[in-house]
Amino acid sequence: MAIVAPELIETITVWPTVSRVISVLHTSEEYAQAVKRLDELIDEVGGDEEHPLASLMELISTLIENYENNHFRKPIGDPLSSLKHLMAEHDLRQTDLPEIGSQGIVSEILNGKRQLNVRQIKALSERFHVSPAVFM
Repeated sequence: MAIVAPELIETITVWPTVSRVISVLHTSEEYAQAVKRLDELIDEVGGDEEHPLASLMELISTLIENYENNHFRKPIGDPLSSLKHLMAEHDLRQTDLPEIGSQGIVSEILNGKRQLNVRQIKALSERFHVSPAVFM
């Protein structure tokens, strides 16, 4: 009989509960739920790489990225070009993007002087109904 590490035995015991939070994503419903969980973790963890839930956030991000790579069209170009393309496609001006921030912040982003942050990426992906990867 094979010897099983105590950590694996413990994981096997809690897996039915854990697998409801982290598992390979197969459906759009599972994907949507994972994105919702990631948003909650981003709100909790922020940019704190030492936070106890940072590795969970990273793992769920990887699962989402894997799903997106297999189910969504790949973005073409860099985040700034993608944003400008989407703005042109939707006939939007700088003033039409209040979810990014003030007119000055939008201007800095569009001129390449500032990068989009996590909150802005989330807002833009929701507004344009595209993967957050488009803006990363």
